[in-house]
Amino acid sequence: MASRASIVFAHGLWADGSCFNKLIPALQAEGHVVSSSQHGLDSLESDVACVTRSIDYVPGPVVLVGHSYGGTLITKAGVHDRVGALVYIAALGPDEDETSQEQQNKFPRTPVFDHIDVSHGRIWLKESGTGDFCGDLPPAEQKLVRAVGAVPVPDLFDQQVPGTAWRTKPSWCIVANNDRTVHPDLERASAERMGAKAYDVDSSHVPMLSNPDFVLDVIRDAAKSVEA
Repeated sequence: MASRASIVFAHGLWADGSCFNKLIPALQAEGHVVSSSQHGLDSLESDVACVTRSIDYVPGPVVLVGHSYGGTLITKAGVHDRVGALVYIAALGPDEDETSQEQQNKFPRTPVFDHIDVSHGRIWLKESGTGDFCGDLPPAEQKLVRAVGAVPVPDLFDQQVPGTAWRTKPSWCIVANNDRTVHPDLERASAERMGAKAYDVDSSHVPMLSNPDFVLDVIRDAAKSVEA
């Protein structure tokens, strides 16, 4: 019997590895080794390296799961030869000749970017933007999400490193229909370009927190594909 897939998560902006805490216990109970990368959003290169370290450390075949900018990270790190599947959650997935920002620029600007503050060399999400980021969560949970979120350097989306894993690896994409951070049309177009299995959910930008059972089922499907 093939070994259980390991699951490696990659978070996005204004988040950290805890954004997957509603998924991790169930996956661990099912026998998966799970690692949630804790990258600093200091540079694309260093963030990809952090995800790659997690891939190197965990056993067996690997499913990479990226949320938001984490989709860019799994696109780059996913060229690793032990990665068997990619799962994109309301995520970016730039092509080889495309930065994260260039991919976003092809679609309408989303409301969250009217609520940011560039200060101390970082881009901060204002309290007024929390609803655009995770507005379908209870108020107390929205505050927690904002409090633990990592804060990116201003030029992070303009940086580039090689690698387009979705060109050679099977992909699953979750489209958040009510997303006000990454445009849902971007998510749909990205899934189509990848030839991914696409799933729609009526969610804000954080379906792994607002609809964790739905997201778990997609990850399980991806894991089965590499365990067969």
